[in-house]
Amino acid sequence: MATNYSITDLFGSNLAILLSNKITSIYTEFDSASFIEQVEIEVVRKNYTERIRLIAEQLKNHLPTNYEDSLPILISILGEENPNQTGMFKNYYWVLPIGKFISEYGLTNFDLSIKGIEEVTKRNTGEYAIRPFIKMYPDQTLEVMNNWARSSNFHLRRLASEGLRPKLPWAPKLDVFINNPQPVFQVLNILKEDDIMFVKKSVANHLTDWLKVNSGATSELIKQWSKIDNKNTQWILTRATRKFK
Repeated sequence: MATNYSITDLFGSNLAILLSNKITSIYTEFDSASFIEQVEIEVVRKNYTERIRLIAEQLKNHLPTNYEDSLPILISILGEENPNQTGMFKNYYWVLPIGKFISEYGLTNFDLSIKGIEEVTKRNTGEYAIRPFIKMYPDQTLEVMNNWARSSNFHLRRLASEGLRPKLPWAPKLDVFINNPQPVFQVLNILKEDDIMFVKKSVANHLTDWLKVNSGATSELIKQWSKIDNKNTQWILTRATRKFK
């Protein structure tokens, strides 16, 4: 018999139980019964994004009050990094509330939160968690993302691009750099010859976003890249401009 099961159904009491089991192995004072009960009661009639926010909120309510104490507990349950370019949502969907926890409650603790986002993105993705930090600390966050773009870890390189996209799907528009995209283009320039498909797709989609919000500056960048004799750069350009031909 067919069911109407959706991704939203993953973010209910079942996820609360999964997270509780992981947390109590590290933090024995965690009140699993209360956490699971509150999630089960409050997820009713909430959509996917609302459920992620709710679970993050309940994590805050049931972990130590001090963010400097609570975030390390959550980071410690993440386990091994995802070795693949796929599976971030299928196998690591349960990490999403941790990213939301960081973006909701860690804005006043930049250094610790950035370290947390680094770990989140190696399993799931930090592209949503990083955006409030870009808005509040644009210069500091750009410096971090320049470093990520040079990382040997492809998850971090991908986040350097994906997190800065002005029109990231399912996220509010990032308009910090719309009129002056050069600081973002500096990050993309570091990534333009990347040979990892996960990264290349992000850079290409990122350029497509910029063609929609600042076509003049982006067309100039594309003109510069078109002269580069590199197969990865040319693949990125072909994909980025495919809807504009």
